Amino acid sequence: MPVAQTQSRDLVIVGPLGGLLLSCVRAATPMMVVRALRWYRDLARLGVNLPLFVVHDVGLLYAAPREQLAMGVRAGTAAVLEKQPRLLELHETYRSIIDEIGQSEASARARSMRLSDDLVVVVLARVLGAVAQRNGRPPYPAAIPLDPEMVRDIDAQLPSLFAATQRQWETTALDALARSRLHVLTLADALDLDTLRLLGMLGPESSAAGALAHVDLLSAISSPAANDIVNFSLELLPSVLETRRSFAAGTHAVHGYSGIGSKGSLDSLVLTELAWEDAEFARRMLENELLYYTREQAPDEARRLHYLLIDASASMRGERQVFARGLAIALGKKLQLSGEEVWMRFFDSRLYDVQRARPGQLPAAYLLGFKGERGRNPARVFAQLATEIELLRQRESRDPVIHLITHAALHVPRPLVAEVARQAHLFGVFILPSGGELNLEYLDLLESHAVVDHATLQQKRARAEAATKIVDQASKVTPRTSLPPPSMTPRTNRDDSVPPSLRAPRSTR
Repeated sequence: MPVAQTQSRDLVIVGPLGGLLLSCVRAATPMMVVRALRWYRDLARLGVNLPLFVVHDVGLLYAAPREQLAMGVRAGTAAVLEKQPRLLELHETYRSIIDEIGQSEASARARSMRLSDDLVVVVLARVLGAVAQRNGRPPYPAAIPLDPEMVRDIDAQLPSLFAATQRQWETTALDALARSRLHVLTLADALDLDTLRLLGMLGPESSAAGALAHVDLLSAISSPAANDIVNFSLELLPSVLETRRSFAAGTHAVHGYSGIGSKGSLDSLVLTELAWEDAEFARRMLENELLYYTREQAPDEARRLHYLLIDASASMRGERQVFARGLAIALGKKLQLSGEEVWMRFFDSRLYDVQRARPGQLPAAYLLGFKGERGRNPARVFAQLATEIELLRQRESRDPVIHLITHAALHVPRPLVAEVARQAHLFGVFILPSGGELNLEYLDLLESHAVVDHATLQQKRARAEAATKIVDQASKVTPRTSLPPPSMTPRTNRDDSVPPSLRAPRSTR
C-alpha cells in the first residue's frame, strides 16, 4: 500500500495527500509528484502556505512537458464532492483556472525551458502569493517526507485519505483562488520568461542557500527594473558563451633535481633501488622506503581573483544601472568560462557582502534584484576595501584584479586609490552622464580604464558593442607591474599615505 497503516493517522501526511483528490493534473511518474512535494515544502519556508494539490497542479503546468501530463478530474472525486455543493462549485471554478493556465503561452514556453525546482518555487510564489495571503495558516505543517513509494499508485486511496480529516482549509484556498482569479491569470500570463531563461543559463543559485536563495530569485523576477537588465544581458551572452578555457601542453618535467626523498614518480626512482630482491623491493614500496630524486620547486604563485565592484548608489539609476549590471553578468560569465575565480560586490556608502560565484553558476538573481539605498561615501568604501584586500592577500595569498564599474563622478582621495592599487590591479569602467566628461585625479593609478558616454547608452547596438569590447578588454587585463608578495608589503606605506581620518578600522587578526 502506498500509505502505510501507521502513516494513515499522521495529519502531516494525510492532510496534503488527501487533498490531491481535488487535483486536476496527473503526472506520469511518481518522481514528478515528489518534485511537487518539494515545491510545497519550499513554499512553506517562504511563508507561502498553499494546499499541495494547488502547488502540484500549477507547478507541473510550468515544469513538466505536456505529453507527460494528463488533465481531468481524478477517479472518485465526483462522488465525494456531490455531498458538498459549495466545494463542488469551487472545484469547477478551479478546473477552469487550471485549464486557462495550461493553455497560456507563458506556460508552454516555461515547459520548454525545463525549469529547475528553485525556479518553479519562485514562479509559484509569484503567481499564487496573493492567494496564500488570503488563505490563512494551515492546520498542519508542511513536513511531508519526499518518498516516491508513498505516492506510487495512490489514486485508489485518495477518497479515504480525503475523508480522514476536515477540509475547511482546502475549501478556503479554493474560495480565495476563485476571488483572485483575474489577478492570478494576469500574473500567470505576464510572467517574465526572459528572466527565467537568463537565470537558467547562468545557474539560479546564488551564494545563499535554501530560503535565502528563493528570496533573491523572487526579488529578481518581481523587479520591474530587472527586465531591462535581463534583455541587455541576453544580448551580450551569445558571444560570451563561446569562451573556452585554454590549457597548455608540455612534454618534459619542469625544474631540476635537488635532493632525495621517499615520494616521487617512477621515472624519478633512484636506480640502485632496483638492485633489491623482488620480495624486499615490494616490502620497501609498501612501506614507502624507496628513494626518489626530488625536484626543485618554485614557491606557489598567488592565485588570481577577479573582484567585480559594482556601484549601486543613486547616481547609477536608470540606463547606467542597466549597463553596469548587465556588463557585470557578462564579464563574470566570461571570466568563469576562462577558468578564473570571480567575486562580486555592490557598494554605495558602504561595501555590501561578497557574492562568491560557484563553478558554473553566477549570483544572477542577487545582481538583478539588489537595491542600495545608503547614499554615497567613496572614501569610506575604498578605505574598507584597502583593509580587506590586504587581509585577503596575507591570509590566502591571492592576486586580486579589481574591476570597478561606476559613474564618472566617483571622486576618491588619491592616497586611498594608491593604497588599493598597491594591493591589487585596478581596471575601471566609468559611465558618463549627459554632457559630462571624465576628470578624476587617480586615473593614472589604474592598470586600464574604459569610458562609456551617454550617447552610447541611448543606442541599443552601440551599447551592446561597447559592453562586448569592455568585456574582452577587462578579461585580458595585463598588469603593468607585478605586486610584491604579502610578506614583503611594507606596512608603513599604508600608514603614511592614508590620512588617519580616512583609514578603515583594523580587523582583529
